[in-house]
Amino acid sequence: MTVLLVSAGGAVGAVLRYLIDRRVQQRSGSDFPFGTLTVNVVGSALLGFLTGLALSSGGAEAARSLVGIGLCGSLTTYSTFGYETVRLFTERARAHAVTNVLVTVCAGFAAAGAGLLAAQAF
Repeated sequence: MTVLLVSAGGAVGAVLRYLIDRRVQQRSGSDFPFGTLTVNVVGSALLGFLTGLALSSGGAEAARSLVGIGLCGSLTTYSTFGYETVRLFTERARAHAVTNVLVTVCAGFAAAGAGLLAAQAF
């Protein structure tokens, strides 16, 4: 059953990642990977929120599998973040590459923390 929950969450997360990434990139009109940044920060906030709920109430394994592993796991993307950072660096947009790393890591941690705090307040 757990594998099915992870699969279902993963299917939804992958589609959401694609749609959000494309929409944000089109609107930004920039070579900077705002779409990937957005899905990573949103996924971090969602996972932080889910973790906060689990810490305060014990959390259900099914919810962790569906949302935490499946949805958040496929919504966020470390591999694309890495690829886009290397692409920026090799295209001599080194300031953008460094900015991408710093903003993604800092915003991801901040979003996860905010999600955690929001869940505890909930």
